[in-house]
Amino acid sequence: MLTEGMQVRVLLAELKAPNSLGLYYFMSYFLYILKSQSAEKYYTGISANPELRLSYHNTFEKGFTSRYRPWEIVFTKEFESKEIAHQVELKIKSWKSKTMIEKIISGEITP
Repeated sequence: MLTEGMQVRVLLAELKAPNSLGLYYFMSYFLYILKSQSAEKYYTGISANPELRLSYHNTFEKGFTSRYRPWEIVFTKEFESKEIAHQVELKIKSWKSKTMIEKIISGEITP
């Protein structure tokens, strides 16, 4: 639920074209894991378009991902909704474990 003062950021690439009624609707979402090519770092995120998000991480984004460029996608998994993908993302981030992320990438565990 949104409250006053909260911001919502939706990339245009995350919206599907309007249907016959002129309404936009959301696509499925992907969990993605990036690996830095310059350091032993991983980044976990969600997007409707992981390839587009990768380009943002490698060019425009500030913060954590800007410090360890360039990045490559090493894992993706599709989910039927943004909410489910976000729940899985938070679960993975709560582990704070490089070993667990590497197990996801290798297929030893399924997120």
